[in-house]
Amino acid sequence: MICLLVIATHLSACATYESRSVSFRPPQEYANYQDADGLMVGAEPFADKKQAEEAFGFDIRAAGVLPVQIVMDNRSGQGVEVVTGQTFLVDGSNRYWKLLSNREAAERVQKATDAGAIAGGAGKGAAWGAAAGAILGLALGIVSGRNAGVSAVKGGVLGGAGGAVIGGASKAGDDHQRDYNIVDDVRDKGMEGKVMASDNLASGFIFFPGEAESVKDLRLQIKYRNSGVVKTIILRLR
Repeated sequence: MICLLVIATHLSACATYESRSVSFRPPQEYANYQDADGLMVGAEPFADKKQAEEAFGFDIRAAGVLPVQIVMDNRSGQGVEVVTGQTFLVDGSNRYWKLLSNREAAERVQKATDAGAIAGGAGKGAAWGAAAGAILGLALGIVSGRNAGVSAVKGGVLGGAGGAVIGGASKAGDDHQRDYNIVDDVRDKGMEGKVMASDNLASGFIFFPGEAESVKDLRLQIKYRNSGVVKTIILRLR
């Protein structure tokens, strides 16, 4: 009974989502730090599943997204932006992976949530119902003197069926809002398409396909808004 309660509580808690802030260090403290005409840059990959999940609050790697955190201290005297079409992740086999736009990354996350890879809706209701039904069946079996194990199984089956309907219906709105919050958070953390003003210190993420199983280098291209100058910076990630 205790085990079933723990499982049910865990499944219920998994349905929630809370946006998390991600800390960063000054770019000079990263091993791959570079100064490109006053634009100081450092980067850190979040290829590790546990590290990425701690940063985003959900398993973004299961959604097929590999985040790389970029930190910039812009003392160049002009605004800068990442040139998305010429920024690549280089893996351990020296293969290049194109950057995902914030929209593409959000779409991958959305599909993963819809498919239940990140969090399920009705499935959680069924699991909760099964656990609660099994507890009730076990209790009734003990009180009535019937086979407690059989009662628990029957209760679990009935509870699962009811939980799939009730849990799925009652949590549909909450799940939709949670999924929306997750996708919105990915867009908010993304650096793609954003201009960084002069004399600003900021960090953000650029996203790559999760099909890349390793990371070696980041080929980061930057455009200086006033002069129109474009520079390519190679940052060693491993």
